This record gives sequence, structure tokens and C-alpha cells, in this order.
Amino acid sequence: MFSVTGMQGFSFLSMDHIVTLILFFLTCFLFVFYRKKLSSYQHIVKWTLFITLIVCEVSFHLWLILTNQWEVADLPLQLCSLSTFLSLYLFLKPNQKVFNLLFFIGLLPAILSMVTPDIVYQFPHFRFLKYFLHHSAIPLAVLYFILFEGYRVPRKAVITSFLTLNVIAVPVFFLNIWLDTNFFFLASPSETETLLSFFGSGIMYYINLEIVGIFVFIITYIPMGILMKRENRNVS
Repeated sequence: MFSVTGMQGFSFLSMDHIVTLILFFLTCFLFVFYRKKLSSYQHIVKWTLFITLIVCEVSFHLWLILTNQWEVADLPLQLCSLSTFLSLYLFLKPNQKVFNLLFFIGLLPAILSMVTPDIVYQFPHFRFLKYFLHHSAIPLAVLYFILFEGYRVPRKAVITSFLTLNVIAVPVFFLNIWLDTNFFFLASPSETETLLSFFGSGIMYYINLEIVGIFVFIITYIPMGILMKRENRNVS
């Protein structure tokens, strides 16, 4: 289960993969459907997600260290780590601007990462369990903030959050050059085949990243826009 070389050969849309995705979407549905009943247990839900995110992030690095694999490329500077830190911050201190960014990078991108995962290990390897639990907890945290803490996202946040992410990406880009790393997958697509594998190479890779990025932000905002319109209509 914790072997470095064993249990490799993850297969896209294998039975384990499909079942994991079904369990995630079912959890999201139940989270939304039973939100009123769960409100009585909001404190438990909040700290369960908080602890889950910390355990996922820490246990991954601990496994790398104990198996003599950790290197500078494993610094927590990927989008999922950024989403994790933003979530943890919001659990401790309310901040609308932080949530705006988390909403766009922690919801649909995390789900897409589960659909085309960047892993080689099969179930029930630690890396498989950690990867899907971690990438499930991030969008569930976003749902928590929407359902239980009343966060909403203004339309202008589509652009401001996209620009904020690009500003963050600039030093990350140069850090990749300096350390020969691939944080934010800005240097190249992932080693395993994911959606990024179809983005081309060179300048086209970055152009496609920007185009798909803003498209994902817009798509992510649509349900929020519908929700806010419905709430405004009910108030009126």
C-alpha cells in the first residue's frame, strides 16, 4: 500500500476510477440535498474538511520523505496545494477575495483533475487514496463555504480572479526555470496523460492554457450566477 514501485499501472476509467468518481459526485449531491439537516452539524463538517486537507497535504510529503523520494519539485506549489492553503485560511478567517480565487481554482479544476488524474498508482495504494481524497475535499470545501457560510461570487470576479492567478503564475514560471521544476504545469504538461497533454507545446501550450483557463472560469461561474439570480428573485 505504501510501496514506491508496487501497485503501479493506473488505468483511465477503470472500475476503481469510475467508482471513485461516482462516490465523489454522490457525496456532492448529498451535501447539497441534505444541507439543511447538515447545518446542525456544520461545526463537525467544517473541521472534518479542515483536518482532511491538512492530513492529505502532510501525509503526502511524509510518505515522500520516508521513502527517500522527496525533492524540490515536490514543494507544495501546485494548484491543488494553493487551493488547500486558501481553504485552510478561509476555515480560520473569512475573506471574500480569497474565496473568489478558491471558487475558480478549487472547484472545476479539482474535479477535472480527478477525471484525468496525474497518478500511476492503483487502488488501494496510498497515493491513489490520497490523490482522490485530497481532490475531493477541495471542491467539497468550496461547497461548504457556499452552502453553510453564505459565500457568493460577483460576476466581476471572473476577470479579477483570472488576473490574480496570472499574477501568481509569473513568479512560479521563473521559479520553474530556476529550480527546473514544473509547478502549475507551466513548464510542460504532466508526465501522465491528462487534459494538458492536448495543449500542444511551446507558445501554443501557453496560449491554450490561457484560453482554456478563462473558459473554465466562465463555465465555473455559470451555476453561481444562476444561484444568485434565483436568490435575488426570491428576495424581490
